Parts: sequence; C-alpha cells; structure tokens
Amino acid sequence: MGDSVITVVAIVLAAILMFAFPLMTMTDRTDDVSQLTVDTATTEFVDDVRTTGKLTMEKYGKFVENISSTGNTYDVEMELKVLDENPGKKTTQAQSTKIGENVYYSWYTSQILDAIQDKGTVLALKEGDIFSTSVKNTNNTMGQQLKNFFYSVSGNDTYTIAAEHAGIVTANGTGK
Repeated sequence: MGDSVITVVAIVLAAILMFAFPLMTMTDRTDDVSQLTVDTATTEFVDDVRTTGKLTMEKYGKFVENISSTGNTYDVEMELKVLDENPGKKTTQAQSTKIGENVYYSWYTSQILDAIQDKGTVLALKEGDIFSTSVKNTNNTMGQQLKNFFYSVSGNDTYTIAAEHAGIVTANGTGK
C-alpha cells in the first residue's frame, strides 16, 4: 500500500515537471514577446507624432491595432503638454527659450481623442510641445494566471505588459 502511494505521488510530480513548468516557461516567453511588441509600437507611435507634429485618428487606430495584435487588452493613456505661447510673464527677461520660463498646459487622453474623433481631423502640434503615451495590459495573461495558480504572487492591480514613451515635438504640424 505504501509503495502505491509513493508511485502515485511520483507520477504526479513527474507530470508537473514535464508539463506545468514548460508551459509556464512558454507563457512567460509569450509575455516577453508581447512586451517587446507593445514597447516597440509605443516608441514608434510617439516618435512618429513627435517628428511629424501631427496626430490623427488613423495613427491612433493603427497604434491600438498593433498593440491589440498581441491578444491582450490595454489601457492607453496619452498626455500632450502644450507650450503656451503667451504665458504673460512679468519679468524683464521675456525670452521663451530660457529654462524655467516656459509654461505648459496639459491635454489628456479623452481631450485628445475628442479633438481627433472625426476622420480626417488632424491635431496639429507645434515645436516644443511634449507628447507622451503610457500603455498597460488590463487582462490577466496566461502567464499571470499560471503564476497565480502555482505561486499566488499577483494581486488584482498588477500588470505584466507595460510601455511608456515621451518626447518633445520637433516639427510644426499643420491641421485641417
């Protein structure tokens, strides 16, 4: 009787070693590929907006389509810091190129999407504006689910795939 219990335990451990750990390794690699895809797409999106000075619904839609191709769902947050051309400085040194004297006001995701909602509408940025995008996955990936099952290490607020990129706009865009 004792030998059969040990045999069953050995078979269960062998099954875990043969199937569960390789599966966890594969799902971790899938998460790594998704991370790389999202990171690359975010960098390309922000750099395209920065260098052209234009943001359109087509660019945004293509970006969302690229990151969604990983099979995960994402929360995309954008921020546009617009350089105020008339900050109303009350100093004798009124050069806008001096550090510390530039004034920015921010547009966030909902405001940006409202501005570009219509097809063909271009949100024109100007040189000196700052554009940033942040992406985080909102679903549990298979790798997260397996880790939660075996290790119980993740909570509800954790994410494994995230990317962030920002930069200063280098070209003036022209809108319609």
